[in-house]
Amino acid sequence: MGSYMETLGNRAKAASREAAALGTGEKNRGLLSVAEELCQETERLLEENEKDVKAAEENGMKSSLVDRLRLTEQRIMDMAEGLRQIAALEDPVGEVLSMKNRPNGLRIGKKRVPLGVIGIIYESRPNVTADAFGLCFKTGNAVILRGGSDAINSNKAIVHAVKEGLRKEKLPQDLILLVEDTGRETVYEMMKLHGYIDVLIPRGGAGLIASVVQNSTVPVIETGTGNCHIYVDECADLNMATDIIENAKTQRMGVCNACESLVIHDHVAAQVIPMIVSRLKMHDVEIRGDEKACGYSADIIPADEEDWGTEYLDAVISIKVVNSLDAAIRHINTYNTGHSESIITDCYDHALKFQDEIDAAAVYVNASTRFTDGFEFGFGAEIGISTQKLHARGPMGLEALTTTKYIIFGNGQIRN
Repeated sequence: MGSYMETLGNRAKAASREAAALGTGEKNRGLLSVAEELCQETERLLEENEKDVKAAEENGMKSSLVDRLRLTEQRIMDMAEGLRQIAALEDPVGEVLSMKNRPNGLRIGKKRVPLGVIGIIYESRPNVTADAFGLCFKTGNAVILRGGSDAINSNKAIVHAVKEGLRKEKLPQDLILLVEDTGRETVYEMMKLHGYIDVLIPRGGAGLIASVVQNSTVPVIETGTGNCHIYVDECADLNMATDIIENAKTQRMGVCNACESLVIHDHVAAQVIPMIVSRLKMHDVEIRGDEKACGYSADIIPADEEDWGTEYLDAVISIKVVNSLDAAIRHINTYNTGHSESIITDCYDHALKFQDEIDAAAVYVNASTRFTDGFEFGFGAEIGISTQKLHARGPMGLEALTTTKYIIFGNGQIRN
């Protein structure tokens, strides 16, 4: 008899074969049924989530992370709407990407197919449970979810709603499996389920992601941390820059696409830094800067080397003053995490240079980094934001959860 995790792996593997055989209509009906069930079970979801939020606050979790954990009626509606959007998207499974005729008469094509069983290890954010199910289900995959212990009640409630929605459409309920054992050993065992799980996706802090990348025997898609920068160019509209920085930093502080670091050209530093400080202080943001930045405001405290590479996920931001666009690009490429970077500028050439030379999954001109999100990119939801370069990069929607296989048609050919 296998272990608890092996049992889940076997169930998921069997369900994935059923998932691969589902038609687009069946999958869309399932998604709409689950969306409706989430709305119907809103009161129950909020009650279970409140248990997690209360425990987190009692355990001293910082407010920005409690915000990630908290469900509201609107966030539940957003989860349901995300599933409806996924249902409305074109099904990538079965798409024939190419078909070529060989001199020997063989017709060789490439077709998009499901990955199989996807494992996701994540922290705090219960909306990931619904998003992950929706994207995996639409692409014909089964999913094993291992959320954080701090969100276990919320995740159980969401998975219950998902299974109920699937049951009503007579669809396999094992297409979503939650690891209810929150012991640390289940994480390590999940990383070793080679042969059961086809790909593992970690979503969370740097420590979690590093542990999965280093210890997993299952192929990993690395969803990175977000030390996101905004560079205020010498040609920037300073009012626009201030508005964008306020949004990117304070709209939600505990998310990976929030701005953590500012880079300011010294030609505009004296004017714009007091504007930025004034705006961020309205949100009680602590500002840490280099020597030049500190000279422009008494509200800035000295930064150290560690600040340039830190994803705070909190009401803290760093400021570096530079003397050129090239210096800004060097600084960002040295300390960024490959997530999202933005330039504020009215100079077209500077914008193009920044986009060409910054090494990141998403590079913006005159916009907030907060838009790096599957929902905002029109994917309905996202499985994560990949900061690696193989297979998928940036917000991962439906296509990122598929692979391809070659399909070959012959009429009796044999190889000499």
